Amino acid sequence: MSGAPRMRSMNVAESETRPVLGPAGNKAGSLSARKPASKPLRKVEKSPGEVNTAEEKKTIAPSSKDAVALSPKSHSLSVPSVLRRHEQLLQSNLSLNASCSSDASTDSFHSRASTGRLIRSNSVGSRRKQFVSKPRSVVSDGGLDSPPSDGSPTKKRCAWVTPNTDPCYAAFHDEEWGVPVHDDKELFELLVLSSALSELAWPAILSKRHMFREVFVGFNPIAVSKLNEKKITAAGSAASSLLSELRLRAIFENARQMCKVIEEFGSFDNYIWSFVNHKPIVSRFRYPRQVPVKTPKADVISKDLVRRGFRSVGPTVIYSFMQAAGITNDHLTGCFRFQECIAAAEAKEENGIADKDEDKKTDGVIESELAMAIDVLSFSSE
Repeated sequence: MSGAPRMRSMNVAESETRPVLGPAGNKAGSLSARKPASKPLRKVEKSPGEVNTAEEKKTIAPSSKDAVALSPKSHSLSVPSVLRRHEQLLQSNLSLNASCSSDASTDSFHSRASTGRLIRSNSVGSRRKQFVSKPRSVVSDGGLDSPPSDGSPTKKRCAWVTPNTDPCYAAFHDEEWGVPVHDDKELFELLVLSSALSELAWPAILSKRHMFREVFVGFNPIAVSKLNEKKITAAGSAASSLLSELRLRAIFENARQMCKVIEEFGSFDNYIWSFVNHKPIVSRFRYPRQVPVKTPKADVISKDLVRRGFRSVGPTVIYSFMQAAGITNDHLTGCFRFQECIAAAEAKEENGIADKDEDKKTDGVIESELAMAIDVLSFSSE
């Protein structure tokens, strides 16, 4: 039957070139090539005896000299079973290697994903998509260009006024902040609101502005100075919900001192604007970081007010008051209110000059009339 080919394949030369079940294992490629490639791989169940003999073959590997020293007869007896076991082990190792390679590729994929490379690439892509699709406002020269909701032309505002800014604060910026104020009641109101910045922010102060006006009688300094201080600062009162008792008492004291200033200078307007020669300071800032918290001019005004008995009028509070009252124009150059505040200051200055000329004319007319009346009296006496 098949004895002759087996006896012929066990020559000494062939046994030296093809070791059987060596320590490296699974190197007999020529034997695996004889089996058809189309035959499906399947797991072969082994008997306990075969498993033990295979493990012994793996652990105890014969050397090449021992393999040469074996007799042809012993080789011929063990070759069929050895070849069959060798082929079975080769097939099982091939399937194991395939599964290990697939597992290794899967593990390597998971390891790469666990390091964050794949996640980072996806996250960066998503961020880029979101950045492209998300509408954003454009800031140029410190001004915020926000699209209006009512279809009106776009206006550039100061960078601290954003689309999410409180509407009352945005309206205060667009209508009042930086406009020169010369009325004593309005100046006293802005001084009180600026002193409240030590406890509240502008949006919170402006949202309670109507309550301030009710408590302090429209910010008339003469009327405020005559109010019952203890009753208003008492716990549970409307004023106590606005500011602390220390700030409330400072407001009453400032009202009394303002009345003294009005008696001395004729008006608080003449006093406060004399520090800047009755002309607003134009800062011409381009970026928010350039706007200071206080200035040497604010420090000078603060010291003079403290000397006169005013309270809670530090340099920071006074500079906020100067910005709100238009004594200094700190609108950024890219803001649409920058030029408007300059034009408003120039218009008020021209109106002031015209008023002074009219006063001079009326004074001249009165003087001439008095002179004529004196002449008439002198002639009648003669």
